[in-house]
Amino acid sequence: MAPSRKDLDVAIAAYWETKDKQRAAAEAVSSTAEGTAKAVRGGGQFNPVANLLARFFLDAGYPVESIAASGNGVVLPGYFRPNKKWDLVVVHKEVLVAAIELKALGNPSFGKNYNNRIEEALGNAIDLDQAYQAGLAGREKPWLGYFFLMDDAEKSRCECTPRAHPALKLAAEWASLSFQERFAIAGKRLIDEGLYDAVCYVTASPTDPSPKEPDPRLDWNRFSAAIEARLKYLAGLGLP
Repeated sequence: MAPSRKDLDVAIAAYWETKDKQRAAAEAVSSTAEGTAKAVRGGGQFNPVANLLARFFLDAGYPVESIAASGNGVVLPGYFRPNKKWDLVVVHKEVLVAAIELKALGNPSFGKNYNNRIEEALGNAIDLDQAYQAGLAGREKPWLGYFFLMDDAEKSRCECTPRAHPALKLAAEWASLSFQERFAIAGKRLIDEGLYDAVCYVTASPTDPSPKEPDPRLDWNRFSAAIEARLKYLAGLGLP
């Protein structure tokens, strides 16, 4: 049975539990500030989500050895750089079945890191697509997914006014939006511009780990349906 929305709830709760354990371990040997940073860099907190997504491909008959998560040498060829590590990759019979990035934006670094996340998302998608165009990423066009979790903290919900050079002006739609609202626009544009085949965007917090879905076009049901469509397409070609 394909993973359900309830399974996502369990995976996100496990994400926060893992992150809290990493922070506690780091703080036991360092300051609170350093402990928070080490928890972010600790890795492993997205393992429950990666395992959840891997189930789609396992249930479709793909062998375990065709599925790999970050930390296990999941490196794909690049075009503007030699290679790039992706968070979840499925490769079978020289076909890049799927490449999925798993990213989070946590409190309190929304202002500092939001643009970095957008730049990473753009760069990774463009780089891999160009690698495919150059014949470096398999015989079928790769399917790209992006899973984004934003900490549902007060700072991510508050309105913030972006600025630009006084001789220029920002697009009107960005005025007075929160960081949560900004990504709802960005996620839909990542799909509309053909950079990613599907985007799942949820918000949650350590105190309220049940994920919320800010925009229906970026919800779990559409994300999982897009994966199922990819699997059906490849099944028609005899895969796995």
